[in-house]
Amino acid sequence: MHAADHYKEAERLMTICNSCRYCEGLCAVFPAMELRRSYENRDLDYLANLCHGCGACYVDCQFSPPHEFKVNVPRTLAQLRGVSYRSHAWPGFMRPMFDRNGLAIAVVTALSIAGFILGFALWHDPRVLFLGEGQFYRLMPHNVMAPLFGAAFLFSLLALGMGFRSFWCDIGARSVSAGSGGSLLQASRDAAALRYLDGGGVGCYNEDERPTDNRRLFHHLTFYGFLLCFASTSSGTIYHYAFDWPAPYGLLTLPKLFGIPGGIGLVVGSLGLIHAKLVRDRALMDPTKFGMDTAFLLMMLVTGLTGLLLMVLRETPAMGITLAVHLGAVFALFLTMPYGKFVHGIYRFGALALYAAERRLDRAAVPGAKRPS
Repeated sequence: MHAADHYKEAERLMTICNSCRYCEGLCAVFPAMELRRSYENRDLDYLANLCHGCGACYVDCQFSPPHEFKVNVPRTLAQLRGVSYRSHAWPGFMRPMFDRNGLAIAVVTALSIAGFILGFALWHDPRVLFLGEGQFYRLMPHNVMAPLFGAAFLFSLLALGMGFRSFWCDIGARSVSAGSGGSLLQASRDAAALRYLDGGGVGCYNEDERPTDNRRLFHHLTFYGFLLCFASTSSGTIYHYAFDWPAPYGLLTLPKLFGIPGGIGLVVGSLGLIHAKLVRDRALMDPTKFGMDTAFLLMMLVTGLTGLLLMVLRETPAMGITLAVHLGAVFALFLTMPYGKFVHGIYRFGALALYAAERRLDRAAVPGAKRPS
């Protein structure tokens, strides 16, 4: 199915949903939909990224398959999100990455970088692979590692920023001051709590019609685990450059106090989300993006797991190979973040900010209107 077909189907469903409005209390998508009477592509991109994929509208809908209307909002908006990721990716020549097997690309990248690091160590001094002295920079000198990974990280930030800028402008966020402090604060609260991943209050639907909060829990563990790992890396960078304290660090230092719970969160959260994706009702998901979604979770899982293993195996002969695999996973994560499932969190935050701004304007236009719960 071409992109135009996805937009056409999404427009058809939104027209039906706007006539019914049975699901308006389930999440932010339907109140945002009701503020419109027609749907351009930019509106559909906005609604698609506002959707959290809880599946409640599919279960509750009287027109979902096998009804002849075949209303399947979760799958249709999931497909449209994939289209929006591709259309806003930067630079443009990287967009075909969304059309290929993201899992294979991520695994090959991680193994290639790990192989490069191991090859570098073998060429420089083969003994460092198995010394077991816990000296990370004997495997790869800091003046080689820092520029290599720093460049990958900066490129990832630039690509993510340019892609988000394109999305932000396209959905018309500037026209309603979605970048105001109040809108951004509300979007931050909604994103931090995953407010709309609850099926209207009963939980998220996944493999059957019994709602649970499992997906929200695993999303929280993965997200906050990632933030803690980023804080660990940032504090380690400050230790190294500001205080001349090179790694490895003790258990009571900030890199470890952030990194250990962060690594555990990444491992448990990623495993939970991978399991949820494997058992998820195929009617609720875009099967063409399974590899891309799984690649992101796998890189998060390997990053967290090898990071924890490094703490345990630091003084053993296995440290060198474990470090190489860890760095390979981190590098692959950096390179694939702008071209995989990672962008969904950034675009969704932008959609939440626009929704907050629109709701504020809508309430101001109706004196005495109560704020929706």
